[in-house]
Amino acid sequence: MPSFFEEVTALQADIEQLNGNVTMIAMLHLRLGNALPDAMNPDAQQLDLMREETRTLINELRDRVKKLENVPAGPDASIRRNQVPLVRSKFLEAIQNYQRVENDYRLQARSRVERQLRIVKPDATDAELRAAVEGGADQIFSQALVDSTRYKESRVAYQEVQQRQEDLRKMEETLAELAQMLGDMALLVTQQDEAIGEVEKTAIEVEENTKKGFQHTVQAVIHARSYRKMRWICFFIVLIILAILALVLGLVFGTRK
Repeated sequence: MPSFFEEVTALQADIEQLNGNVTMIAMLHLRLGNALPDAMNPDAQQLDLMREETRTLINELRDRVKKLENVPAGPDASIRRNQVPLVRSKFLEAIQNYQRVENDYRLQARSRVERQLRIVKPDATDAELRAAVEGGADQIFSQALVDSTRYKESRVAYQEVQQRQEDLRKMEETLAELAQMLGDMALLVTQQDEAIGEVEKTAIEVEENTKKGFQHTVQAVIHARSYRKMRWICFFIVLIILAILALVLGLVFGTRK
């Protein structure tokens, strides 16, 4: 089993890999956005593979970061507690970056779908466009395909819309997973902060009790010293009294003789 600091280093390397995956996904988005929709397009297939690989990597990183949160007590516990938020922050930044990349492409895909819909139905209302983007474009295109004057352009537009709708479905699924992941991590941060708060509270109580105990010890030492001092004072007073008494008795009995 790797040590804590070895795991921190490994996590940072894997988070960089996650960022690399997101960069590749953004590049594939750009290429696919400028190409005609084709399910057999190598870029489309690679995008699906990269999304799946990235999903698996994110889930693994989430579990490892959660495990890293369980910092055992020890001489280096404070150092470990400082490392955990740094790793967690980098992980969250990577997820948020992925979220932005997918959301940007989602907006572009929706815009492309709306443009294709307006090709076959220029007078389409906003409500019709929204419904079509969500998957209800069949009715609009079925009417356009009946019109022989727009058959070819309508068919091409329909194929693109179908592919873009599939892309949108996948992106919505990915964005939902990322939102859930961010929610889980936010909850974990809250729980961890509460746990740290309890540890700090306990540490403060221990420190206060230690101070009180030290104060009591100091007072006990002072009292003990005072008691010993008083005993010596009383002892010397008794000696003085005895000496005076002996002197008086000596004088009295000496005078009688």
